[in-house]
Amino acid sequence: MSRLLERNGLRALRLGERSWLLRPKALWVGGLLAMLATGLLLGGLTQGSLPIPVSAIGRALFYPEVLAEQQQYIVWDIRLPRLLMAILCGAMLGMAGAAMQSITRNGLADPGLIGVKEGSSAVVLVLILLFPALGLMWRPLAGMAGGLLVAALVAVLARDFSRPRFVLIGIGVSWAFSAAIGVFMTTADVRDVQTALLWMAGNLHAASWPLVTVAFCWALPAAVLLLMTARASDAALLGNQAATGLGVSLARLTVLRFIAPVLLTAASVSCVGSIGFVGLIAPHMARFLLRGGQVALLCGSALLGSLLVLLADSIGRLAFAPLQIPAGIVISLIGGPFFLALLWQRRDRL
Repeated sequence: MSRLLERNGLRALRLGERSWLLRPKALWVGGLLAMLATGLLLGGLTQGSLPIPVSAIGRALFYPEVLAEQQQYIVWDIRLPRLLMAILCGAMLGMAGAAMQSITRNGLADPGLIGVKEGSSAVVLVLILLFPALGLMWRPLAGMAGGLLVAALVAVLARDFSRPRFVLIGIGVSWAFSAAIGVFMTTADVRDVQTALLWMAGNLHAASWPLVTVAFCWALPAAVLLLMTARASDAALLGNQAATGLGVSLARLTVLRFIAPVLLTAASVSCVGSIGFVGLIAPHMARFLLRGGQVALLCGSALLGSLLVLLADSIGRLAFAPLQIPAGIVISLIGGPFFLALLWQRRDRL
């Protein structure tokens, strides 16, 4: 048995009566990705309109009182919340895309392509412009309500998650909501339009510690739910009959694995606006680099999603300084051609 596992690149880890199958190569790749994300985080803390030496970053994080007041404010109140928000939102969107692609068995599925982002954006936009006095905690609730309603509408119209028409109907609904937002943009007050455009572009410049806390509190239960149902999802990929024979409740699994990505997407949209294509690109990269089951796919997609948003935000913040390009625009420049390539690859199956 051990030789068979070694030939397939697996190792057995036993702790008492429990045992797990690990893939050392995936662990190495995951460790490298985590180190790369840490490097981007530290680099982002040092670079900007006021460069801060690397040696000062450690003091800023552990002994902030030794820094000048300006440096302390820049590191703790501006750059660190923004970078942590980029990591958190990238992880949420990556996991949401991986779960959506698994449940639909369609590599084109993504919460942004089935209207969840647009539904959440429309409701949160109404909340921001018409009820500005409401606190931050209401945004994820409103975004989740809008996202769930749109997701339910697409599910009712498609009637089957596993067919390509689910994605195609979702794209149509997404365009409909985009058109509604466009009508609002052309008829609203100029100041409201500027506020909406800045928020919808996926801009991380307004990130703050309260926003990071809100995003984390909503993301954690959804991420735990996906990880807890990962083994059942692996069984479901074997087919409905095999999964039922293994004791998997497909109806319950479908509901849980459908709601969790919507919650993750709505939390991200509510905090930083619409950042597209992360949930589409990250799972494909994770499958290519890590392989393995749902746990590896979810964790890898979270890491790669964080890297994508971190890199996009760093490029938009530093490459054209003092002008800042929103991370959502930078990601779209990459995601658009990637989506077209996937469509061309699957042209005979649509």
